[in-house]
Amino acid sequence: MRIPDRLSGLFSSDSTPVQLAERFVESGYTLYLVGGTVRDALIGRKHTDLDFATDARPDQIKELVAGWAHDLYLAGEIFGTIGVVRDGIVHEITTFRSEGYVDESRKPSVSFSDEINEDLSRRDFTINAMAIRVPGVPGESPDIVDPYGGLADLANRVLRTPLDAEISFGDDPLRMLRLYRFMATLGFSIDKALHSAVADMANRLEIVSAERIRDELNKLIVGPNVGVALWGLVRSGLAEQFIPEIPGLALEQDPMQKHKDVLAHSIAVVEKVSPILELRLAALFHDIGKPATREFGPSGVSFHHHEVVGARSTRNRMRALRYSRREIKDVGNLVFLHMRPHTYKMGWTDSAVRRYVRDAGPLLELLNELVRSDVTTRNAKRAKKITERIDELESRIATLREQEALDALRPPIDGYHVMEYLELQPGPAVGQIMRMLMEHRIEHGPYTEQQAYAMLDHWKEQGSEGKPG
Repeated sequence: MRIPDRLSGLFSSDSTPVQLAERFVESGYTLYLVGGTVRDALIGRKHTDLDFATDARPDQIKELVAGWAHDLYLAGEIFGTIGVVRDGIVHEITTFRSEGYVDESRKPSVSFSDEINEDLSRRDFTINAMAIRVPGVPGESPDIVDPYGGLADLANRVLRTPLDAEISFGDDPLRMLRLYRFMATLGFSIDKALHSAVADMANRLEIVSAERIRDELNKLIVGPNVGVALWGLVRSGLAEQFIPEIPGLALEQDPMQKHKDVLAHSIAVVEKVSPILELRLAALFHDIGKPATREFGPSGVSFHHHEVVGARSTRNRMRALRYSRREIKDVGNLVFLHMRPHTYKMGWTDSAVRRYVRDAGPLLELLNELVRSDVTTRNAKRAKKITERIDELESRIATLREQEALDALRPPIDGYHVMEYLELQPGPAVGQIMRMLMEHRIEHGPYTEQQAYAMLDHWKEQGSEGKPG
C-alpha cells in the first residue's frame, strides 16, 4: 500500500529513516517506521523522535548504527530496544517482538520475532499497529503495512485492538488505562467489545507498577477530552483499581433535593480548568474528602472541613502512585486551600489577604483558577456572586502588590540577625522569634528594621516564654 503524498518528506534521500534503512538493508535486514510515529504522521500531528522496528537483534542494531549514531541509550536493550541518538534526538529501534505478563509478574516477558505482522499483532491498538517499510535502495518507494485495519480505524476515529481485547489486555493490562488515555488525547471513541473487556479484566491492572499507571494518568488528565475519558474509567470499573476515591464520589449531595452528585461535579471542574498537570489533579481530587465528612442537618447536607480530609487523602493517593514530593505538596495544598476564598464573603482584612497570598505561594494563580472553576451551579445568580467575590479578592491582591512586596512576605531581618543581636545559638527560640516577626508582617504590613529590633528588645525583656505585644 502506497503512502500518502504528504508523508513523502519523511523518506527523502537524506532523511533519518532512509539513512538508517540503507545500513540495515545492506546487511540483509528490513527497517520499518512503527507505532505512534506512523499514526501521528498520518493525522498530521507533530513528531520529532522516530520509532523503528527491525528483524535485526539488539547486538546487530548496535553494530549497524555505529558511526552514524552520536550516542546510544541501552536501558531498554533487555526488551530489544536500542535508543539511537542523532543531533540530540533519540530514535528507538526495536527488534520485532511479542511480549506479555506472566502470572502475577509486574514485568513483561519478551520474545523476539522475525515477522513484522507478528510484532504489529502485539501492539496496543490498530491505529498503532501500522508500519511503513523504509526503502533502503535508491529509487525504491516506501509502503504501508496495515494488517489489522488501522487506517480505517484512524479515519473512523475508533479504538480497537489488533487481536481480541482479552489477548491484548492480557499481554499488558496497562493498555486498559491507555485506552482511555487515547480517548482523552485523541478524542476517539471506543469499540464496544473493549468496554466489556475492561469491565471483565479491570483487576488485572494490579500487576502493573504504580509508576506506569501514574504516567498514563498524567497523559490522560491533561487531554482535551478528559471528561469523557474519566467517565469511561469510572463506568468500566478501572478507576476503582488505582484511584478508588474518585468512583467513591458518586453520591448525591442531598438525596431529598437531588442535587448534582460530587463525581459529576468533580469531572466538570476538571474539564473547566487549564490543562496543567497539578491543576487538573487538584480539580480531580478537590472534593474526595466529602464522603467522609457528609452530614445531614435541618438546613440540608454539609461537608465541614472536607478540604482538610481531602488534602490528606490526596497526598496518600499520590504517594501510592509514586508522584514526586513537589507534586504531592502542590496538589495537596491546592486541595487544602480551595475553600479558603469562599470565606471572603464574610469580609477580609488586609492581613487576611496577605495570609492567603503567603499560604498559596507560587500556586496562587492556579488556586484562584481552581476556585473559579469549582462553580458548576446552574443557579446563574449564585454563580455570579461567587465570581464577583473572586474578582474582588484578586483586585485586593493587586492593590496590595502595588503597595508592598506581597509576593515576598518576610520580616525586615532574618534569623542570622536575630541570633547576632540576641547572642543566641540556632534552636527553637530563634524559630519562635522568626514566627513572631512574620506574624507581625502579615498582621500589620511592612515595617522597618528598627521596629524589628525593638520587638527583639521587648522579647528579651519578656523572656523566651513571654508573649510580646
